[in-house]
Amino acid sequence: MSSNSTTVFNNLLFGVIVSLIISSNLFSQIDNPLTDHVPIEYIKYIQGYQSDASDAVITDVSGYDNFNLGTAFAEPHLVQNPNNPLQYFTSFNTNTAYRTDDAFNWLISAPPFGASVYGDPVNAYDSLGNLYYENMSGSGTIQNCRVIRSTNNGATWGTSVIAVLGNDKNWIAADQTSGPYANYIYTTMTNSGTGSFYRSTDFGATFTSTNSFATQSLPGMMVAVGPDTNGTTDVPGGCVYVVTNSGSSFASTYTFYVSTNGGTTFTLKSAQNFSGYVGTNVGGRNSVQNMRTRPYPFITADNSYGPLRGRLYLVYASNTPAGDGNKPDIFCRYSDNQGTSWSAAIRINDDLNTTSNHQWHPSIWCDKTSGRLFAKWMDTRDTPTSDSAHIYASYSDDGGITWVPNQRITTAKMKIDCSTCGGGGTPRYQGDYDAITAIDNQALMVWTDFRAGSFGSYVGFFPDYAMQVAPAVDSLGGDADSVYYNITVPSVKLYDDKVTFSATFTPTPAIGTISIEFPDGDTLSTFPGSVLMKIKTTGGVSVGNYTVTITGKGPNGTPVHKRNVTLVVGLVIPVELTAFNASVNKNDVVLNWTTATELNNLGFEIQRRADNGDYTSLGFINGKGTTTEMNDYSFTDKTVDAGSYTYRLMQKDFDGTFAYSQEVEVDIDLPLDYSLDQNYPNPFNPTTTIRYAIPEDNFVSIKLYDVLGNEVITLVNEQKQAGRYEMLFNASNIASGVYYYQINSGSFTQTRKLMLMK
Repeated sequence: MSSNSTTVFNNLLFGVIVSLIISSNLFSQIDNPLTDHVPIEYIKYIQGYQSDASDAVITDVSGYDNFNLGTAFAEPHLVQNPNNPLQYFTSFNTNTAYRTDDAFNWLISAPPFGASVYGDPVNAYDSLGNLYYENMSGSGTIQNCRVIRSTNNGATWGTSVIAVLGNDKNWIAADQTSGPYANYIYTTMTNSGTGSFYRSTDFGATFTSTNSFATQSLPGMMVAVGPDTNGTTDVPGGCVYVVTNSGSSFASTYTFYVSTNGGTTFTLKSAQNFSGYVGTNVGGRNSVQNMRTRPYPFITADNSYGPLRGRLYLVYASNTPAGDGNKPDIFCRYSDNQGTSWSAAIRINDDLNTTSNHQWHPSIWCDKTSGRLFAKWMDTRDTPTSDSAHIYASYSDDGGITWVPNQRITTAKMKIDCSTCGGGGTPRYQGDYDAITAIDNQALMVWTDFRAGSFGSYVGFFPDYAMQVAPAVDSLGGDADSVYYNITVPSVKLYDDKVTFSATFTPTPAIGTISIEFPDGDTLSTFPGSVLMKIKTTGGVSVGNYTVTITGKGPNGTPVHKRNVTLVVGLVIPVELTAFNASVNKNDVVLNWTTATELNNLGFEIQRRADNGDYTSLGFINGKGTTTEMNDYSFTDKTVDAGSYTYRLMQKDFDGTFAYSQEVEVDIDLPLDYSLDQNYPNPFNPTTTIRYAIPEDNFVSIKLYDVLGNEVITLVNEQKQAGRYEMLFNASNIASGVYYYQINSGSFTQTRKLMLMK
């Protein structure tokens, strides 16, 4: 992925411009709580604002990725090509879009609508792979939506057309079936207290109004397509569902309609009062931590050929308990009779004390290949003060009745009330929705992320696997030499499919050949797990640094993750290392090495391989510079737990060149008996070291007593695994004198005396 150093400047400039708007109080003058579009006064400043400045992989310490596409202005939508699961398209306010053809490398896109656009972008794919992108439009005010079509995932575009009339919050859906209404495009929009419904039967070339819904007064009208499973026949794409939103902003009425003739006519199925407040009433808007939100009715239908084919789903947010100022949860309901009646509410978020946390901004998608139902939302459960949030997700394989354990998707939390982002108002505009999509039981989600103090445009996979590679740097000769890299999946987030690895390298050497192979296979299907990758050079490969890109992919190419490591070929070693060995002294590992000659030798960094396969630095020993004399070196790794360990030396030259020694391995055995060693030093002031050993997993208690037998302090009081232990005791808060420390573990008890002299 690419990067752009202008990100920070662009974000700051954008923030300054919008802050000036806010300071002039424009937002408070025009903010209408009954509309959810970006205020017009903002749009004239942000028109055309977009950045793909980051486009970076953000990896946490566990090896999980988020993908930062750049900076836009919130409210993203996301779609996936049903004929190519590697192709995604996502759009943000007001006309910033990103596309990918390989599910990893994203390109920025700004389709030429040929008119002023005002945001609330939504997208759809039809069954043939045509992409439709809708954006609100007008002349000075919002008057309609325009739709523009692409036949190559947004690489090029046709001419936009007016698709629907209205002044706020639109939606779009396509019939992806092979039924009688295949590839019809449906769109809805709030139109001054009513709901407009238009359709296209000619691949988006023209749109015609077929219905108007009097029950639409609040933002949140939505359209979805599902099969008609009533009666004796099953019609693919036979149901067009529309849900309208009316009533109070804090007591919504969802009204459900269905058409079984391709949107020509509709039947009202039911009106439901499911949602109330979402957070707190601030200025007539629902607010969570000063971020505006709303109980949008998100609907989707099961188009799979599984046992729940045709089921209609609804997801929304609402406070628990109901009422102003409480905290919202995410709820799912389903209908098996086209919206006539609905199941009881099923809470998706599984935090233990839901009344302590906010969950809001839900999105939903039903995988047409499997019927798996996905949901994602914002969640404060990891932030005790509720001022920050993560993105969470879950899925259901039984039609929304039960949900798998919620998974945190974001690699870092974000401050909710983002005063530097550029949104304004009270509550602050930071977007009203985002999205999730899925094929083959594999979802990708998109959200606006505030972790960097800006409107970051982020995507992330779910389910997902972590990926780590070690070592980060390795070296070999230019001819008939080889090195090994360990590729690890240390954990997963509900991912249960296989991962296949491959690798490439750049640049291509001018001389010789670099070959890559996986001696024990290139695929993992059980986790945690690892595969070994071998790199070999033949033919006197050109000296230099090579970047090796290692890629992991799921069965359909997603999730996809990449890691880069460095291969140093043909390095001239300035130090002749004649010996390097390791020995064990109780819990200490003693490393000794000898050099015959040294040339410009800065010194040696001592490294030990961690459990995840990465090497960590333990210390540094200075070298002798340039010398022809033999020199001996030593380093002690103290108090190492029982286990197997691998060590190596990184020899560093004064000019920055470096090389690695061969590896040495040692085993530290478990102790055979319980023991409590004499502290050292003794007497001491004010710190001393206490060592002890236990030959089996057991509870350990070590307490300090005065000469009268009174307990002074507890030093250890916990379950321990078998092994040798060392602890540093700081007695700065204890008076001088003679004390006794005693260990109790199982049936073992031992007491020793120590003396504190201040």
